[in-house]
Amino acid sequence: MSQIIWQPNFDAGRGLEQALAATRSTGQPVAIESPPTKVDNLLKAEVGADGFTLTSFTAQDAWELGHLLHARLLPFAPSRPALVSISLANGSVLYQSATGSGVTPDNSVWVARKRATVLRFGVSSWLLGRKFDGDEGAFAGKFALGAQAAGEYAVHGGGVPIRVRGVEGVIAAVVVSGLKQHEDHGVIAEVIRENWAPVER
Repeated sequence: MSQIIWQPNFDAGRGLEQALAATRSTGQPVAIESPPTKVDNLLKAEVGADGFTLTSFTAQDAWELGHLLHARLLPFAPSRPALVSISLANGSVLYQSATGSGVTPDNSVWVARKRATVLRFGVSSWLLGRKFDGDEGAFAGKFALGAQAAGEYAVHGGGVPIRVRGVEGVIAAVVVSGLKQHEDHGVIAEVIRENWAPVER
């Protein structure tokens, strides 16, 4: 597990400011960096394979992160809208938004499945997917999941756990659904790395 602790590196309201700026912009989407696909490389990279550990995580932090993700994804919305969801481990949803028209109930199902994966296994859904080469049958077999139970989880990128320094377990799950799975994961890692600064290793 990564030992880096991240703290906010922005003033309050940055997320909303960026979301407003993105709403008014007509710019083209900038490609999202793909996380590594090989497990060893993925674990060495600081891209949230096993999640991010923050100095704190409050409703305000979720609000900022949600708006920052919304702003980053908005240029993709005309052709690829996404659903952004941030919830606590107890199920309380702190932030949720659709980046544009075209998000369907299926996106909500994917969000629920990715969230369940993060909360049960304590790692990103991208990492779990890479461990099983995207083979949902192998994943279900490994954990003795029947067909119905297996459908509750997703080994596709886009779910990332949030931990807090000094607190045991996963505190929250950040989930994106709507782009390609490597982009769903990559955008979360990118936004956190660009707006939170490492304070400890």
